[in-house]
Amino acid sequence: MKDLSIIIPAYNEEENIVNVAREINKALADAKFTFEIVFVDDGSTDRTGEEMKRAQKIHSDIVIVRHRKNRGKTDALLSGYQHANGKAIALFDADLQYNPGDLKRLYNKMESGYDIVTGWKQGKYSKQFVSRIYNILSRKLFSLPIHDQNSIKVFKTEILERVNLRKDWHRFLVALAVHEGFSVSEIKVTLYPRRAGKTKYGGKGRIIVGIFDLLSVKFQISFLRKPMLIFGITGSVFILLGIVTGLIALFLRYVLYQGFRPLLYLVILFILSGLLLLSMGFIGETLASINERIARVEKKIPRRNTSAQEGESSSEEKNS
Repeated sequence: MKDLSIIIPAYNEEENIVNVAREINKALADAKFTFEIVFVDDGSTDRTGEEMKRAQKIHSDIVIVRHRKNRGKTDALLSGYQHANGKAIALFDADLQYNPGDLKRLYNKMESGYDIVTGWKQGKYSKQFVSRIYNILSRKLFSLPIHDQNSIKVFKTEILERVNLRKDWHRFLVALAVHEGFSVSEIKVTLYPRRAGKTKYGGKGRIIVGIFDLLSVKFQISFLRKPMLIFGITGSVFILLGIVTGLIALFLRYVLYQGFRPLLYLVILFILSGLLLLSMGFIGETLASINERIARVEKKIPRRNTSAQEGESSSEEKNS
């Protein structure tokens, strides 16, 4: 059992693999904790897998996990975790945009009494404005006590036992952990330019997807726990509006003798919309109850050291 498992997802990063292994071993040579590197080849189409094997021959305590196809960083993190043997997990990028020496600072900060410690990116870097807006929204929506939740991070393995990560939700690991009651802190880290290769993230479409993911996570950890808070209240408001509109229509028709047929249609719209929303609230409550029961069952089933779905490992993965 190691103290820290450094999980490094990699997709077409053949130029960086050997360098990142060397830099991490150099930076942590005098560390007072034990560590291993878990490379996850996320369906690369270049020589990334071969370079991982080459790094494995040079350095000890390297584990290699392979995906048959590209599945994204979240699945890579989970696959790496399932093959890791550390008491804590570090999520580190293969492009060496972070200083491997920061892993020591993050781990030591975590050991001082936190469950998860994340980096707070400093300096100028691409997409800084977008990142700032994203983190401001995150702090407001999730009441986070940190500035940056999408950076290098070190956290206790227990967190991955408690949170449910869907596709691309590794970006919300801090928010989900805080929601589950885990403590979080941060330290300032410098983000450097990529040394080699091409970035795998970009495009305006990704920004839109990120915003929708942000709202989806907020919905799941708040409204989905108590669906009636949103559907029930909204439905009741619509029904109330329907009743008020109906009374107005009756007043116009039988007191002022002025019939106005569109009001009748509006009453029908309000009442039906309200009933539909109330029905969705009841269905949501039922689903929430089922989800909670499933979650309680999953907590009793160990998720560690199981085979990663679609992941492959070999007897050569680990050198002792």
